[in-house]
Amino acid sequence: MITRRNVLTATGCSAMTLALRALMADESPSTMPVQAPHRPPRARSVISLFMSGGPSQVDTFDPKPELAALAGKDVPESIAKTIPKIKRAGLKNLMASPWAFHRHGQSGLPISELFPNIAKHADDLCVIRSMTHRNPIHGPGECVALTGDATGHRPSLGAWSLYGLGTANRQLPAYITMNLHTDGMQHPQAAGWSSGFLPARFQGTVVDPNQGIQNIEMPEGVGNERRQQELSVIRKLNRRFMDSIGQHSELEARIRSYETAFLMQTSAPELFDIDSETMETMQLYGLGEDASSTVGRGCLLARRMVERGVRFVQIRVGGWDAHGNIAGNHKRMAKRTDQPIGGLLQDLKRRGLLDSTLVVWGGEFGRTPTMEGRGKGRDHSPAAYSVWLAGGGVTGGKIIGETDPIGYVVTQRPVKPTDLHVTILSATGLDSDQLIFDHHGLKETPLGVTGGGVVHEVFS
Repeated sequence: MITRRNVLTATGCSAMTLALRALMADESPSTMPVQAPHRPPRARSVISLFMSGGPSQVDTFDPKPELAALAGKDVPESIAKTIPKIKRAGLKNLMASPWAFHRHGQSGLPISELFPNIAKHADDLCVIRSMTHRNPIHGPGECVALTGDATGHRPSLGAWSLYGLGTANRQLPAYITMNLHTDGMQHPQAAGWSSGFLPARFQGTVVDPNQGIQNIEMPEGVGNERRQQELSVIRKLNRRFMDSIGQHSELEARIRSYETAFLMQTSAPELFDIDSETMETMQLYGLGEDASSTVGRGCLLARRMVERGVRFVQIRVGGWDAHGNIAGNHKRMAKRTDQPIGGLLQDLKRRGLLDSTLVVWGGEFGRTPTMEGRGKGRDHSPAAYSVWLAGGGVTGGKIIGETDPIGYVVTQRPVKPTDLHVTILSATGLDSDQLIFDHHGLKETPLGVTGGGVVHEVFS
């Protein structure tokens, strides 16, 4: 006898749960209140380059020549009294950056010599030097940076994006996450791609750039015609069951998920097959180099994803935690990321995709301008750190915000993670005040309890 359980087992539907996350636009209003953009969008897609571990702002995008003059000394009292009372905020033994900064592009944007390839795109970068929050621990800090809340119970930024916009390509997940180089203790926080209190279909789909979406292949001996027949049987059985219980939105979504999974089985393998790319493109992303090949493949796939209508791509690159030997750590991480990210910006631009794709780079916090212990490393410091944005209507060659002379605290235009989130959502045409979800009687928005506002200076 044919039963729903037998059919599901025979058809190998583990890919179906992935497809359910990608379903968006045709759900009933009561279960999926998808809204059109509130205003014309500047960007159709977002690529979030999340540098997990905490890149040092004073060694990357916020030069502080005063550190060289003060090396070995304590933090001046005039600055020390402004530093938040965070346990890891050391006040002794200031340390100069091991790297020089040079001005690039017509804008003269100063960028560390760590990033020669990213520096070629200085006139496309808008650097926010005044990011700030108060959580100095990796896990909660990552949750703050990606969800706006240290508990990790709120929706990730990508989930809010999907909730507001829907999907432009039903054959692929609209929100994809790649976790690369999970070095040391900076384990990926699932909250960073979760849907929080939003329905589960808005969470990100985690993929391995080398393997693609798991369990997406057809079972051995199963072709398109047989799969369509199996789906027809599943559809009939589900409809018969639904007729007996009445309307059931989750069951309706599950029915559609099977059909979407079938479409994914034909489109997803093509997405991850990069053999069609030219050798020049592969080299542009650093795929020929051992150090940069993993991030290079992720960045190349990100470009292919946004070409195919994926709304939100998140690439998490772990390993930036530099408690000892910051020179060795950041040099290694720059070799992993500089060429792939520079290649991504160049490839998006030459294909006419940068104007419609918002690229965001940054980590969960920065690092202290003081040396930690005697190991020539830096401790965690969320009081001030840097991120940059490019494409998607961003004004390039610009600096927003300032920090004190040694880069410890923000002195002008503080920007909270929720401010950055609503700025990114604004680029996609979403007004966070109007992006509302009813959660246990509360009218929740991406602003949460801390609030936030668009950093309008980012845009032209």
